[in-house]
Amino acid sequence: MMDKGQFAGVPFCVATPGTAARFIVDTANESSLGADIHFLNAYSIALAEYDPEYRRCLTNAAYNFPDGKPISLLNRLRSGRMTQVRGPGFFESVMDLGRTKDLRHYLLGSTPATLAKLQESLECRYPGVRIVGSFSPPFGEMTSEQRSEQDEEIRISRAQLVWVGLGTPKQDFEVARLAEAGFKAVAVGAAFDFSAGTKREAPRWVSKLGLEWLFRFATEPRRLWRRYLVGNLVFLRAAIRHGVN
Repeated sequence: MMDKGQFAGVPFCVATPGTAARFIVDTANESSLGADIHFLNAYSIALAEYDPEYRRCLTNAAYNFPDGKPISLLNRLRSGRMTQVRGPGFFESVMDLGRTKDLRHYLLGSTPATLAKLQESLECRYPGVRIVGSFSPPFGEMTSEQRSEQDEEIRISRAQLVWVGLGTPKQDFEVARLAEAGFKAVAVGAAFDFSAGTKREAPRWVSKLGLEWLFRFATEPRRLWRRYLVGNLVFLRAAIRHGVN
C-alpha cells in the first residue's frame, strides 16, 4: 500500500514517479481486483469544488496522483511529502516496465487515427510491449448496450491495464465505472496525443517550473482559456478553503 495525503479535501498517494509506476505494474500483474487510477491537476481540483458527483468520484478512487506541479508544490511547502507524478511520464514508464511482466494493455479513447499512431509509436520505442486492443468511443454519450459491448471486448482481450484518454472529467468517471466492472483502468488525459506525437509536450524545464499549464494554454488558447484562467482561481480558493496536508 502507498502512503496517503490530501489536497483540498481530495486524497492523494504519496509516491515518486518511479515508485508509482513499479507499484501499478506489480499490482496489475498480481491482483485480479478492479481499481481506478487518476492523475489530477489544478483543473481537476477546481471541478471538484462545484461538482459534488465529481468530488465523490475522486474521493472514492483507488489511487489519485498529483499530476499538476502546483498541487505537489503547495503540499510540499507545508508538509514536504507529496511529489509530482505526471500522467504522460507514468504512461511511458509503465509501458516500459510492463514488458518485464508481459503486461497486457488496452487503449481506450481519442480518434482511430491517433490510436493507430500511438500503438505504432509504442511498439517501435518499446519492443515487446503488448497492446492487446484499442477502441475510439463515439463522441456523445454511449448507450448501455454500447458500453456492454465495449467492456466485453476488453474482457476478451484479457487486458491487465486499460488506459483511458477521454479528457477531464469524462475519463475519471469512465475509469471509476470500469473499476466497478472489475478492470484496472488509468485516466491519462493528453498522454495519448503526446506519446503518439499528435500534440507537442511542454519542454522539461517548463514542467519543472510548474508552468506546463501556461505552455498548453499558449498552444490552445481558445479551447483552454476558461480551464486555466478561471480554473486556476478556483483551484487557489479550494486550497485555501480546504487546506493542505
